[in-house]
Amino acid sequence: MSSFGRMFRISTFGESHCPGVGVVVDGVPPRMKLSAADIQGQLDRRRPGGNKLGTKRNEADQVQILSGIENGLTLGTPIGMLVNNKDQRPGDYGSMSQVPRPSHADYTYQSKYGIHAASGGGRSSARETIGRVAAGAIAEKYLSEQYGIEIVAWVSSVGNHATDNVNMDTISRTEVDGNDIRCPDLTAAEKMTAEVVAAREAKDSVGGIITCVCRNLPVGLGEPVFDRLEAKLAQAMLSLPATKGFEIGSGFAGTKMRGSQHNDPFVKKGANLGTSTNNSGGVQGGISNGEPVYFRVAFKPTATIGIEQKTVDFSGEETILEAKGRHDACVVPRAIPIVETMAALVIADLVMIQKMRN
Repeated sequence: MSSFGRMFRISTFGESHCPGVGVVVDGVPPRMKLSAADIQGQLDRRRPGGNKLGTKRNEADQVQILSGIENGLTLGTPIGMLVNNKDQRPGDYGSMSQVPRPSHADYTYQSKYGIHAASGGGRSSARETIGRVAAGAIAEKYLSEQYGIEIVAWVSSVGNHATDNVNMDTISRTEVDGNDIRCPDLTAAEKMTAEVVAAREAKDSVGGIITCVCRNLPVGLGEPVFDRLEAKLAQAMLSLPATKGFEIGSGFAGTKMRGSQHNDPFVKKGANLGTSTNNSGGVQGGISNGEPVYFRVAFKPTATIGIEQKTVDFSGEETILEAKGRHDACVVPRAIPIVETMAALVIADLVMIQKMRN
């Protein structure tokens, strides 16, 4: 399915090399000030050609708002948005149309539907995430204005280089965007950048991890059992192209701790309760507890590489594939706004569900 959310609901459309991609957003409250400028910032951070480490495909990714707004105010009706594809080169994929690319969706799409987009990955391309980012930018604005919620993501590892030297209480997007790799630890950022450059020069690719923190969430977001906050975040993040792992709070490292170390004792914080530690990642029993919610998302190395690979075509005949086209040697820097906006979509939806109880 191409839809996500219950109360704040989005449906994305378009393929990587079709005329355009976009989204329809339902559930945006009426009388909210909104313009294309509120959305364009996150699209600019996501767009290809935006920094020297990314793909050479250069798209302006200018959003057009087609419906749902009048005189700068939302109407409460569905908001339709479109971004045109202008720098697509489907001809780059001509020689690969009969060869399922290793670790791509060509084979699975062909097997499922009996047809697949022969260029650029179609719906499985990260180009589809433009609609998510545009919709999530609206969710971010709503959450910021109504609740003061802040969502910031950064690159915490690339290949074998990682950092935990980031203050989640104060980290800002300005700090994150201070370098092309989008890691606020400058020492680690230099090593990560060198790793990406080396992979690109070798016509190869490298993966990494994005960490994200969501601050100022009210207590009570998330539904018991199946729609737990961490479960919805995991679904959102693992729906992104190239993702292979999700963990929240202490994550897998928590398995190495005793309960006496891992438990988060309650303390008085102002007029409310809080916790002295946050191994829970801001979520207990699937419901936000008022502490910062933080999680990590693992991205695999980009599947399209320039190195020749032995494989077979759709008929099973052995062949050599040398992929063409323009691709990222590492997707994690450009995935930062995608992670942030997907988190915003989850939180906005759960906020609206919780408001129904009030």
